[in-house]
Amino acid sequence: MKCVKIIPSRLNGDIEIPPSKSIGHRALISAGLSKGVSDIKNLMFSDDITATLNAMKDFGAKEIEKENNRVTLKGIDKFKKPKESIDCKESGSTLRFLIPMAGLIGEEITFNGRGKLIERPLKTYYEIFKKQNIKYKNNDGKLPLTVNGLLNPGTFKVKGNISSQFISGLMFVLPLLNGDSKIIITTKLESKGYVDLTMDVLNKFGVEIENKEYKEFLIKGNQRYKSRNYRVEGDFSQAAFWIVGGLLGGNINCFNLDIDSLQGDKVILDIVKKMGGKFLIKENNIKIKPSKTKGIEIDASQCPDLVPILAVFASLSEGITKISNAKRLRIKESDRLKAISTELNKLGASVTELEDGLVIKGKEKLNGGVVDSWNDHRIAMALAIASIKCSEAVIIKGSEAINKSYPHFWMDLKKLGGKIDEWSMG
Repeated sequence: MKCVKIIPSRLNGDIEIPPSKSIGHRALISAGLSKGVSDIKNLMFSDDITATLNAMKDFGAKEIEKENNRVTLKGIDKFKKPKESIDCKESGSTLRFLIPMAGLIGEEITFNGRGKLIERPLKTYYEIFKKQNIKYKNNDGKLPLTVNGLLNPGTFKVKGNISSQFISGLMFVLPLLNGDSKIIITTKLESKGYVDLTMDVLNKFGVEIENKEYKEFLIKGNQRYKSRNYRVEGDFSQAAFWIVGGLLGGNINCFNLDIDSLQGDKVILDIVKKMGGKFLIKENNIKIKPSKTKGIEIDASQCPDLVPILAVFASLSEGITKISNAKRLRIKESDRLKAISTELNKLGASVTELEDGLVIKGKEKLNGGVVDSWNDHRIAMALAIASIKCSEAVIIKGSEAINKSYPHFWMDLKKLGGKIDEWSMG
């Protein structure tokens, strides 16, 4: 286990926001399903993105060239059965996006993972498998999962309040089937932004899906993915850490963001504005200024990934903030509601955990102390930003969790003036 010790300091300077992990997964899968060669630029080879790239190669895509932040991929000519199980590491996107792909092969394929991914729910797919007579077996409801059978076109009923990843997973594969399909959403659809991202990337790779007011999605069969060159835009969920970092004390310029992005997490700008945060937008650059902010009510149903950093922001904003509709956070890399409330309270914050959210009473400063990342990248990064307004040093145990999505986060923190010592325990 690794640790970092952060001495409280203001952050200032320019920061290049890393590429969107969500879009990176989608671009790699679409490139892998295309006939021909695609060049994907501005990728960050975090653990999650590497898991998806390796899985596509397992299915038959060929990596022609890989350097720094780009990969050239030759799409799958003929699907092949992977020699070994597909290792999804700790990536929920890799697992849930690619399970339906096994239904294109019709042979026994095993998906594996580690950490909390082993127990992430997959019931939505199990219901589809039963209806389609696809055989599957798991380890008492947990990974490894072995799937054996062909996916047929048809009508797929999916709940919209568990995870949009199931909907996206079907969207990748249903256009390739020999017949038309329909996805019917049986509850209110949460995380609409992620479904929009999927359809947008598919469209750019030549695949069309008709959206009937997010209640039904009509998908024509026998479509073909077309290879292309694609650049991944900057990630608003990662930018959120630096946006809050600037508002808490420092002038930070965030580059590499598309202000017209479909990313649901772009709502961070609306939320911090409502809380009194000051920033200036100029093309792809957002200039953040230190601001006196106040608590508000936040509905997190469309932006669950923002909750850890919003909890930090609320802890240092005047008054009460209530975050609701965030129950799904209990089945992420950690139970994020429990994790962020527990660790912020160790630093001297006043956070009350509800079944589906948090109530946070803001303070001018926090104390500092020893906290744990819960092996969750977003918890580690949020706690790092909290250190800005602590009176004592913050020690974060399990600091290597950032490798999942943002491997050079600690380097970027130092670049902006963060004072950090890193070491390994044991």
